[in-house]
Amino acid sequence: MQIQVLKSKIHRVKVTGADLNYIGSITIDETLLEASNIIEGEKVSIVNINNGERFETYAIKGEKNSGEITLNGPAARKVQKDDIIIIISYATIDFEEAKSFTPWIIFPNEENNSLT
Repeated sequence: MQIQVLKSKIHRVKVTGADLNYIGSITIDETLLEASNIIEGEKVSIVNINNGERFETYAIKGEKNSGEITLNGPAARKVQKDDIIIIISYATIDFEEAKSFTPWIIFPNEENNSLT
């Protein structure tokens, strides 16, 4: 049996922009992608702390060490600059493997760059 488990989480990161005229996705600073083990094109869930919105999109790589978190396309209507969001990805793995699996969870600072 396989189950879905939390794979990666960027906890409480600040939205730096919303670009309605872009095709779609969320642009994430490459440093944050690497630290959270999220790859470009991966499906992610977004939870907006400020307004309760929950939606899915895919990740694209932003400039390294820029702190960028930009929601693009229709998702731009679900956030405002400076909103705090959580970015989550899941993996489907074997039930027994899931019991010992450790997800990548990072906690950026207010500038979206220092990780704890």
